[in-house]
Amino acid sequence: MNRRIVGALATVVIGAGVIAGIGTYVAAAKNDSRLLAATPAGTMETPQGVLPHATLAISVYPDSMAGSHGKDGGAHPGYVTYGPVTNFEVPAHSVITMTVTNYDGGESLNNDFFAHVRGTIDGSAQLNGQRMTSISPDAVGHTFTIHGYSSTQDEFFLSVPMKAVAEEDMPEEGFTTKPSVTTFTFITGGPGEYIWNCEYPCGDGTIAKFGAAMSTMGYMSGHFTVKG
Repeated sequence: MNRRIVGALATVVIGAGVIAGIGTYVAAAKNDSRLLAATPAGTMETPQGVLPHATLAISVYPDSMAGSHGKDGGAHPGYVTYGPVTNFEVPAHSVITMTVTNYDGGESLNNDFFAHVRGTIDGSAQLNGQRMTSISPDAVGHTFTIHGYSSTQDEFFLSVPMKAVAEEDMPEEGFTTKPSVTTFTFITGGPGEYIWNCEYPCGDGTIAKFGAAMSTMGYMSGHFTVKG
């Protein structure tokens, strides 16, 4: 068979596998019934005018002992995790303010792209009360990254890095008393269903550190629904 034909067939097979994987991932996200809905907070003046305002507050932990996965950390007590849940719902055509409290340390990103704030109202976030637009790639603990795959719904991409807790502030047991707190604000479009994940390689030693918690639904990834 012609080599070009073989190559084309291989590309089609690989592409189909990727699409099937995305479909399975989205289905898994929907199967997790835990959901955190944004809290209405009046209105806010934005570059697009006055919009309904809502807030979300979540955290990142170095293990699963904070309680969001059940008694004694659930099935994977040692897994790093977001909490209290990993599926979120926000209103469409609104301005959303998210606060992420990070209790975990970190190392270096695989891709410096995710060290920058992207998709917020002015391209910035507040880190411990100070404006920031990026973090050193070797000081990132986690990211909150929403991917809007090509479809009939509005395009949506958001990525914000969370600063790692300094190694000397990470206790042997329990959680640090000096977490990093990141707050950012963005505007939603029309209704849609999106996937979010952490782009910091915080899994085990498999799949370039994207295994374990990074590839297990409900820890470092989830569903992000914009509801009309």
